[in-house]
Amino acid sequence: MTPDAPQRPWTAIVHEWTVTVDHKKLAIMYIAFGLGFFLVGGVEAAILRAQLAQHSGTLIDPDTFNQLFTMHGTTMVFLVGMPILLGFGNYLIPLMVGARDMAFPRLNAFGLWLFVFGALLLYYSYVGAEGLYGESAAPDVGWFAYAPLTSRTFSPGNSTDYWILGIMVSGFGSITTAVNLVATILCMRCPGMTLLRMPLMCWMMLVVAALVLVAVPVLTAAQAMLLLDRFLGAHFFDTQGGGSAILWQHVFWFFGHPEVYILVLPAFGFLNEIIPVFSRKVIFGYALMVAATLAIAFIALAVWAHHMFVVGLSPELNSFFAAMTFLVAVPTGIKIFTWLGTMAGGRLRFATPMLFAAAFIGLFTFGGLTGVMLAVVPFDWQLSDSYFVVGHFHFVLFGGTVFGIFAAIFYWFPKVTGKMLDERLGRWFFWLLFAGMFVTFFPMHISGILGMPRRIYSYQPGRGLELWNLITSSGVLLQAVALITFLWNVIKSLGSGVPAGDNPWNAWTLEWSTSSPPPEWNFDRIPRVSSARPLWDAVHPDDPDSAYEEGA
Repeated sequence: MTPDAPQRPWTAIVHEWTVTVDHKKLAIMYIAFGLGFFLVGGVEAAILRAQLAQHSGTLIDPDTFNQLFTMHGTTMVFLVGMPILLGFGNYLIPLMVGARDMAFPRLNAFGLWLFVFGALLLYYSYVGAEGLYGESAAPDVGWFAYAPLTSRTFSPGNSTDYWILGIMVSGFGSITTAVNLVATILCMRCPGMTLLRMPLMCWMMLVVAALVLVAVPVLTAAQAMLLLDRFLGAHFFDTQGGGSAILWQHVFWFFGHPEVYILVLPAFGFLNEIIPVFSRKVIFGYALMVAATLAIAFIALAVWAHHMFVVGLSPELNSFFAAMTFLVAVPTGIKIFTWLGTMAGGRLRFATPMLFAAAFIGLFTFGGLTGVMLAVVPFDWQLSDSYFVVGHFHFVLFGGTVFGIFAAIFYWFPKVTGKMLDERLGRWFFWLLFAGMFVTFFPMHISGILGMPRRIYSYQPGRGLELWNLITSSGVLLQAVALITFLWNVIKSLGSGVPAGDNPWNAWTLEWSTSSPPPEWNFDRIPRVSSARPLWDAVHPDDPDSAYEEGA
């Protein structure tokens, strides 16, 4: 906009974004809402850790603690991880496959607003739900909502109903986005882009969308059954009425374990694009990476009951699910070695996106190894429902997914905004977040081994837990400072950042062939490609393996 151009009224801008069907604007809103809820979930976690910083804490009461850890877990899984990652897919997939938009633009907008409505419905419980004693109350049944905690006997108000309906509605939004991703990737690729010429990010999002279509409807069906239990006396999960509390665990974890890979595979996709660019090498083992991704998706659907080793399953079932848990480490290990093989011998440049990508490899590997430890059934019997499991879970999803998200933000921010994020502030942010993450979550493994149960609001002195809980809580302060640094970086860069140009990283995939930010129609002419590195082809036309032309 030129200085003399008239300023548009804010109402017109709000209306434009509210009714848009442009996949890029919808994706930005997905990511912005997700980051907003990330701050909300972080505040909830900070209050929990302040309560546990010392023994016999009195900052909050037990009911408030239960509500906070329920809302924290639900927020981070359903309102942060899924919308941000699906938002990145929304923005990048059409650009990467050479399309002008998603396959179903109106369905795309519908999915976003379903997510927003579901999220607001969940948080409306703070003012609209009635708790055990008649006061307003958020859900307090944990993000896993185990039976019989969700029965009318234990949860007589309607806070649990808000949890059910909020997650169900946002789940419908995830399903519509998954349908759109599958249709776009399989049917909207530009001429010459075969499946094995797609960027690996597209493969990751295709598999994630397939997992969403398999796993989320199972959770939705379970929530419908729970509503029937609560309002019509169906007794699916009511043991006193002939139902099975274990049935809820089976159907929930059939969703819950693939959900881990729904949250991690897009981050794998980010690394598959970032590491080759900052190593100046082609990805080591493209076909192996695709095969490993498909194997992870298949095995992930047969691992769910490793969350249930302590409920009394038969030795045969315990052995099967332990074996499948060990097995899923094989394709995951292939990915780790593929990234290391790409970096080996490369001309490495550790800009901020690469710092987050390299940290992801180390942190996720550590989290994966503790997961393999928990696959040993007797070991799991000892440490189930302890802080060891909490530490493992956060190394996977914070050290993995969250670090992957920030790698992607620093990598694609120039494309989305046309401005570069400040590199110095980016490095400060990385090291503060890395230190805060390690100080917060590593001591949880030790306190868990010492016997610290999860989901308790207080603990007694003299059990060797005070120091480890204090260290864990102090790490939250480092994370808070890191996030303030990140927010300042974004604000500063949007206002006075260095212009990025179209391809500041000298990358190879099609999104970098457009302007920054891209026009509403993405491409003036649909590109035609004949390799997995179309922009390399454009810069090296004499390469006999190169063939890129704009226009079809």
